Amino acid sequence: MLNGSDLAVVVFGLAAAAAWGGGDFSGGLASRRTSVTGVVIVSYTVGFLLLIFLALLRSEPLPSGADLFWGIAAGLAGVVGLTAFYRALAIGQMGILAPVTGVLSAALPVAAGIVTQGLPGTIRLIGFGLALISVWFISRSEEHEGKGSRPIGLGLAILAGIGFGAFLTLIAQVSPTAVFWPLAAARAASITFMLIVATISRQKWIPPRGLLPLLVLGGSLDSIANAFYVLATQAGRLDVAAVLSSLYPASTVLLAALILKERMSRIQITGVATALMAIVLIVAH
Repeated sequence: MLNGSDLAVVVFGLAAAAAWGGGDFSGGLASRRTSVTGVVIVSYTVGFLLLIFLALLRSEPLPSGADLFWGIAAGLAGVVGLTAFYRALAIGQMGILAPVTGVLSAALPVAAGIVTQGLPGTIRLIGFGLALISVWFISRSEEHEGKGSRPIGLGLAILAGIGFGAFLTLIAQVSPTAVFWPLAAARAASITFMLIVATISRQKWIPPRGLLPLLVLGGSLDSIANAFYVLATQAGRLDVAAVLSSLYPASTVLLAALILKERMSRIQITGVATALMAIVLIVAH
């Protein structure tokens, strides 16, 4: 039976996965109609403002220098990962590159959790393994199966996975009393980085007004997911929080099937079923 701490990390971790999946779905829809740079800058700005509001609403104490450091470092790592990920998908096969990024981004905080907190139980380790396999399956599509083409963009996909994994690991280092302020610092660092890149490259990034509701939704869900993830790491083990949160592709795929009527492939259905089995094993440690 789960104690209070175990229940909290499971609830917060799965909530982060659901919100991240919804945010990716919203951002993906917007990216089809405008530049990725604009989507990131506007949605991140919305998320930054929301995090500031939540910090004030919660009366969260101002962050220490260390918490600001971890937040800024996490934000820079995350935006480098995001930039590399979108670039990889632009030049390579999504069905190969997305699973590499997803599994690697989950594996890094799992490794960090094991190093700092020791090995979890055998059943939970099996659950971790199934969860990583499920992320791979869910991110793949049958149209890419059996193709022997060289994986162009693999290096960028690996860099993206390292960036995302570093974000998850670094933001988990904030103090137990800090949630929203370090995340706001992370968002500020990411926005500054993207604005510098857009200025240097002279990109036209301002999206059309009609996309604003979608960007507000995506930015809000992404920031809420980050907060749930931080709460999960504070409630229990880092590796458990990271693995459960990494199941976010499942909610993205399910939303695409429900709203856009995209057909789930057999391998994606297998991945969702595998994710459910993984959750059972992780919870029933």
